[in-house]
Amino acid sequence: MNTNSKEQAKFWREPTLNNLEMLRAKYVTHTFSRHTHDGYAIGVIEQGIEEFTYQGAIHRAPAGSIVVIHPGEVHTGHAGTPAGWTYRMLYPEVTLVQKATAELIGQQKLPYFPNPVIQDCQLAAQLRQLHIILENSTSVLERESCFLWTVAQMVTRYGDRPPYLAPIKQEHQVVQRIQDYLRANYSDSISLEQLAYIANLKPLRLLRAFRKEVGLPPHAYLVQVRVARAKAMLSKGLSIAQVAADTGFTDQSHLTRHFKRLVGVTPRKYVLGCCKNVQDLLL
Repeated sequence: MNTNSKEQAKFWREPTLNNLEMLRAKYVTHTFSRHTHDGYAIGVIEQGIEEFTYQGAIHRAPAGSIVVIHPGEVHTGHAGTPAGWTYRMLYPEVTLVQKATAELIGQQKLPYFPNPVIQDCQLAAQLRQLHIILENSTSVLERESCFLWTVAQMVTRYGDRPPYLAPIKQEHQVVQRIQDYLRANYSDSISLEQLAYIANLKPLRLLRAFRKEVGLPPHAYLVQVRVARAKAMLSKGLSIAQVAADTGFTDQSHLTRHFKRLVGVTPRKYVLGCCKNVQDLLL
């Protein structure tokens, strides 16, 4: 990565690891909106400082540190210094992490990392090397072996029991019903009144219950669902303009704006990253 003020990003996928998504980027002014991932987000900071909100606190990850975000946890991301930050990220699916850790813990439970910022120079260097191998190595055996070994080292050193979860109240089912509705009707224009009617709750009560349960308001959750559907469509070769129309965005620029705020790259770069032999592109 260059050390100038230009923002750069490269996205790609690793087919041999369940299409593991990866990102290598330098961001200065870019800000990630509040969002979640279906799987883990694991990365190493190469330069600068990344600052992010996560589990009710603000965290700072300086160069040489490891960042771990759990599935379903709302978080943000922005520069913690005027010069920005450079990092390498992996986004493994839950099943991939389960498979990698099953032998360690003897069952298909998800590892929990209580500290989202890990200070371990040796492990950070190992994670960075894994990322480089996944980007450049032609050996399937090397890629699979390094991934398994690195995840195992993370779990062994920093994995812990998941925190106690309070009993789920009755409104969980209502919120689940609204989530299901948004996932099934993501391309439609949906109003809060519609959702309140479906939930049989007053609008404000629905908003409070949804935010408490999901960590996002319904409209932000809907945008996230739309972007997720857009990723799936783009990976299958559909045009960006067509995907924008099919996922409920007003136009291609509307999709691009939200896509980059959540994924970190534009739809075009995402499409290129789903193909082989992708070269770095300046934003």
